[in-house]
Amino acid sequence: MSAKRRYKVDLADARYFQESIKCQNACPVGTDACGYVRAIAQGDIEKAYLTVRGPNPLASICGRVCGAPCEAACRRCNIDQAVSIRALKRFTIEDFTSKSGGFDPSELLRNVIDSSKWRPRLSSEDMAVLARAFDNLELRQPTGEKVAIIGSGPAGLAAGHDLAIMGLRPTIYELEPVPAGMLALGIPEYRLPRHLIKAEIEVIRQLGVEIICNIEVGRDISFDEIRRTHAATVIAVGAKRSKHLPIPGHNGIGVMGGVDLLRAVALNQSSPLSNRVVVIGGGNVAFDVSRTVIRQAGMDISRTALRAEGVSEVHLCSLESIEDMPADDIEIIEGNQEGVKLCPSLGPKEIHLNDQGHVRAVSFKRVLSVFNEEGRFAPKFDENDITTIEADTVLWAIGQQPNLSFLDPERDRIEFSERGMIIIEPLSQQSSAPDVFVAGDVAHGVGLMIEAVASGKRVARSVHNFLRNTNSVSGTTRRHIPLSRFTRERDYEKLKRLHVPSAPVEERMVAQNIEVEKTYSSEQARWAAARCLDCGVNTIFDSSKCLLCGGCVDVCPEGCLRIVSVSRLLADDKSQAAIDNLCGDKPYEEVSAIIKDEARCIRCAHCADRCPVGAISMETYSFEGKWHAERTKRSAV
Repeated sequence: MSAKRRYKVDLADARYFQESIKCQNACPVGTDACGYVRAIAQGDIEKAYLTVRGPNPLASICGRVCGAPCEAACRRCNIDQAVSIRALKRFTIEDFTSKSGGFDPSELLRNVIDSSKWRPRLSSEDMAVLARAFDNLELRQPTGEKVAIIGSGPAGLAAGHDLAIMGLRPTIYELEPVPAGMLALGIPEYRLPRHLIKAEIEVIRQLGVEIICNIEVGRDISFDEIRRTHAATVIAVGAKRSKHLPIPGHNGIGVMGGVDLLRAVALNQSSPLSNRVVVIGGGNVAFDVSRTVIRQAGMDISRTALRAEGVSEVHLCSLESIEDMPADDIEIIEGNQEGVKLCPSLGPKEIHLNDQGHVRAVSFKRVLSVFNEEGRFAPKFDENDITTIEADTVLWAIGQQPNLSFLDPERDRIEFSERGMIIIEPLSQQSSAPDVFVAGDVAHGVGLMIEAVASGKRVARSVHNFLRNTNSVSGTTRRHIPLSRFTRERDYEKLKRLHVPSAPVEERMVAQNIEVEKTYSSEQARWAAARCLDCGVNTIFDSSKCLLCGGCVDVCPEGCLRIVSVSRLLADDKSQAAIDNLCGDKPYEEVSAIIKDEARCIRCAHCADRCPVGAISMETYSFEGKWHAERTKRSAV
């Protein structure tokens, strides 16, 4: 007779409930995605907006271009596809601002602070810092120490936003003629409208953040002078310099970085494009570059005509296969619709130049594998399988790196790693020079925009601690609230993910500023939001009332409940202690337990409705970050 199956179990404690809200845990700034999605489903857009805006000073931008780690973590993926969290954020911002008169900075921030009825959905940390921006609901300018921020990308803007709210006086120094860094110059306008960037920046400016553009640190002003005139300095220059491979011909005329092209297009500068373009790379930036080239070159909007003989082409050549490309699926699909010709599994071998040094073709080796058995990047090639593509322009889109040439390690007493990264203390993001902090891509490597925002917010707290001689103590506030009446939308578990609407190909190709992605209608948004499994709601079992009748097990539509003998449970030490306490002196074989497969539960509440003795209740669990500053002694430096 075969042995009975044993079940590995976790104790349903605060950690368990917090980790079950996977979308919020996955967000670097801790946005309560479940909270605002469910608010949309219930038609409460104000509540949804305040939940979105509370922890994120660039919420409207994230609604367009966030990498959406929340969606990757969404538990709805266990059933079919993730909830459209990013698209619902975009809907929330557009719907709320259109009805409230747009992005008036004072009104926007006042709404966040004055809506006390929704404060439980906002982080107490963010409520504390936001409240300091106002005096009797009048916008108050900061008067504290001056802080320099080098770079106005998402990390720099987030740092400036929070520093100003905490009473410090940030000044952002930006190399480019416009603020926002790669948001304005590296993301095509068809993905991110410039009016949204301007609106968010205006909010930050009205908080008291000064932004100075067209100033290069190391040329127009020295790093040493910045440090002398500011109490602290944040380096948030991002990664704007294109990487390239040192293959033969890489310095030829017509070879340039893809982000350099995006910058030129964004600033309406002339770009040296030709009829035959090869883009090397397989990520989102490579598709941004390719799709921008097609629009900028004024190619025929018809895919058929674009690929006809004698018509210019844009080849996108990547190491990865189409299935393994790091670019988002929607980028690949829309790029294909617009005429980007995909050339997967090719590694660049040589850029061929003519007698004048101009690009004339690119040779590629066939890729056999990209990663080794340990999952490390170690491409292998078939040196005998060569593909040559004629080209006049080659654009690198294989990654970016920061430009830190304005720093001198010895002069500035800043330590660097062997890889050329500034060495920082991980939690505070403070460098070896106590008054110099680092944020964003230059601190952690190239990542998602929302990760840069989170880094900027963290560094703002660290700068505040440094200047005010305090130590921010972080923690988590948790709430468990019984729900007297819990209902769900009809057939919500059967709803399929709605495709985010987009402009027809013939419309979007007319100009760079024609948005491709559109916004859900109100009806579509409520449909999309209704798919959320509301992971903050839990089934709570009262063992003192339970009769072990099995009614909850019978009625569960997903089969996620089971009554088993305690002897069949496998638990860690903490859970085992709870089991021992439950059993007392009784043998395990004589005690039963109800176990639940959390991954399969859809929060339908059938079990609670079925229980004849009220042993099962539905309760909502929420958590929020909090911090308070403790005075501390600073050691001599």
